[in-house]
Amino acid sequence: MQSNRRTFIKSLSAASALIATESVAKPFGVPAYIPNLMKVSPNDKIRFATIGMGIQGNFDTQAALRNPDVELVGVADLYTGRLEHAKTAYGKDKDLFTTRDHREILARSDVDAVLVVTPDHWHDHITIAALKAGKHVYCEKPMVQHLNEGKAVIDAWKKSGKTMQVGSQRISSAAFQEAKRLVEAGEIGQINYIESNNDRFSAIGAWDYSIPPDASTQTVDWDRFLGDAPKRPFDEKRFFRWRNYKDYGTGVAGDLFIHLITGVHFVTNTMGPTRIYSSGNLAYWKDGRDVPDIMACIMDYPKTEQHEAFQMVLRVNFANAGKINDVTRIIGNEGQIEFSENNLIMTKKKLPIAPGYGGYDSFFTFTEPVQQEFVKGYDAKYPPETRTSEPVKEVKFTAPKDDDAHAKHFADFFDNVRKGSQGTLEDPVFGFRAAAPVLACNESFFEQKVVHWDPITMTQKNPTAPTSTRKKTIASTKSTTKKT
Repeated sequence: MQSNRRTFIKSLSAASALIATESVAKPFGVPAYIPNLMKVSPNDKIRFATIGMGIQGNFDTQAALRNPDVELVGVADLYTGRLEHAKTAYGKDKDLFTTRDHREILARSDVDAVLVVTPDHWHDHITIAALKAGKHVYCEKPMVQHLNEGKAVIDAWKKSGKTMQVGSQRISSAAFQEAKRLVEAGEIGQINYIESNNDRFSAIGAWDYSIPPDASTQTVDWDRFLGDAPKRPFDEKRFFRWRNYKDYGTGVAGDLFIHLITGVHFVTNTMGPTRIYSSGNLAYWKDGRDVPDIMACIMDYPKTEQHEAFQMVLRVNFANAGKINDVTRIIGNEGQIEFSENNLIMTKKKLPIAPGYGGYDSFFTFTEPVQQEFVKGYDAKYPPETRTSEPVKEVKFTAPKDDDAHAKHFADFFDNVRKGSQGTLEDPVFGFRAAAPVLACNESFFEQKVVHWDPITMTQKNPTAPTSTRKKTIASTKSTTKKT
C-alpha cells in the first residue's frame, strides 16, 4: 500500500491543481468539505456528470435525463471508446466534456451532481471525494465494497450537507410502494418469513460482457482502474467483466442480493439482520472468475417496534436451466405478498378459531366413549361461528404502463437537491444498512463463518483481520493514497 501511495503522490500535479482552484486544498490535493447546501432555483437546471460510462452508467444517465430541468455536462470513464460513444450519444448538440480522470469532473464549477457508476471498489473513494468537492451524489449499489467502509461515507455525507441517493431503483416502483402500504396496513398479519430469488441462465446475465477488440493499455487506464486492488498485468477480462472478481466487485450478493434486501427493508421498515450465513459454489461459469455463481443466504431479523422476528432466505443461481420466476415473498400469519418490480399478488388466508378434529388426527384413536366426551367438550368450547374461516382472498396489483422506477428514483434525488434536503428515499444510512448484510454474505462465504451484525449501530460484532495482505483503511484515508 505504501508503494501505491508514493506513486499516487508523484502523479497528482495537474489534477490536484485543478481541484485546488475550486476549494481550499488539503494535503495531497484533496479538497476541503463544502458543507453549505444551496437550494437550486426551481427555474434552474441541475447539471450533472456521470463517472463510469459502462452498462449501468448509460442506463443511469438515460434515466436521469428522463427528468425535467436536468442536463448532462460531463462524463468520465477509463476506456476511451466509451468517452467517444458518450460524445455521440449525449453530446450531439453540445460540446460534452469527457475525461479519463474523474477528478477533473469534481473540479468543474458547472457540475452540481455526479453519478458514481464505477466498479464497486471505487464507490466509497469517489463518493467521499465528490462530497468534499461540494457535489451532490447518486451512487450505484452497493454503496461500498467492504463492511468497514460504510461509516466513512455516512460521515462524509452528513458533514457535507449535500444530497445523496443510493441507486437501487426498484424501491421507487409502484409495486414495491404498494407492497409497503399493504404490510403497514397489517393485511398479512405478523411477518415470520421472507424468501427472494434472482436466477439467470445466460452468458451476458452471468456477466460475460462483450469486450471491444481495441482493448489495450493505450485505450484503457489500467493503473487507475486497479486503484488499491492488487497490482497485476493488464487483463481485458478483469476490466470489462469486473463483476467476476472479488478484487473489484461484490459478486452475486452485491449485484443482486442488494436489490432483494433493499426492497425488503423498504417494504418492512426493518433496519437489518443480526446473523448472516451464506453458502454456495462455482457450478457452471468456470471461466476464471473467483466468485460463486450459486449462492444462498439465511438471515435472522430480530423483533423491533416495526415487526416481529423473521427469517429471510435469499438465492441466486446462474445455472438455472429450469423455469425462472424471480419474485420476493413476504409471508405473514394471515397471508402473503408475492411481488416483483412490476406486479404484486396478495393472498389472504386466516385460520378459523376452532382447530377442528378428525381426518389425519388422533381423534380416531380414542375409544368411542372418549370420542363422545371429546365432542361434547369441543362443542361447548367452539360454537359454529368459530369453525369456519374467511374465504381465501386474492388481490392483484399491476404497475401502470408508464411507471418508470428508474426515472422516479432519480426524481426523488433531484427533488431533494432542489429543496436543499438530505432526505432521499435511499440515503447513505439506508444504503449502508442494505449493503452491509450482502457484504456479510460474502464474508460468510469466503471465510466460512456466521457473521454477527448490529443493525442499529451498523457495526460487526465479530470482525476478523483481513485474510489477504491488502488491508483497506477508512475511505477518508484511502482517497489520499490512491489514484482518485
